[in-house]
Amino acid sequence: MADNPGKKFRMMAVGRKGRDFFKRREIDLTEEYVGITGTGTVRYSDAAEIGQNVIKTFTEDETIDKVFLIFTEFKTVLSQKPIVEQLLPIPKIASEGASEEAAQAEYIYEQPPAEIFGKLLPKQVETQIYRSMLESVASEQGSRMTAMDSASKNAGELIDTLTLNMNRIRQAAITKEIIEVVSGAAAL
Repeated sequence: MADNPGKKFRMMAVGRKGRDFFKRREIDLTEEYVGITGTGTVRYSDAAEIGQNVIKTFTEDETIDKVFLIFTEFKTVLSQKPIVEQLLPIPKIASEGASEEAAQAEYIYEQPPAEIFGKLLPKQVETQIYRSMLESVASEQGSRMTAMDSASKNAGELIDTLTLNMNRIRQAAITKEIIEVVSGAAAL
């Protein structure tokens, strides 16, 4: 958004954190889907609903020229990466290593291409949204796991330190009592 100050943006947020992020920055949201990933489970039906809404908005509003999907990609438990991916129009992908013959191959379909595309496009968009939701939930769980592991280690170290301190205080009290008993016995 900062790179394109003259352009208008319409935002849809999925999840409480996404919504809160934009609300804090006073960015208006056209749609918000809150509570659909809160339990840590993601349903395809939710992604399909969002996808259908995105396609409908994209096709009906001529002022929208591109739709981007922003999510956290899960790499490992310790590594998550923010991703910005173009969702619509579907970007052309250059095939790496594909021969000219493979690119020129003709396929015969029973349905007209427009009908096939009309069925595949929504599935593609829904699947991309579903994948991004799964990746984001996995990233969140990975972050939580890392935070809990760190908290457990810190708590263990704190317990060890406090136990050592308590033992020193107890040992000092016992030593003091022994000295008092020995001093009392020596005085007799």
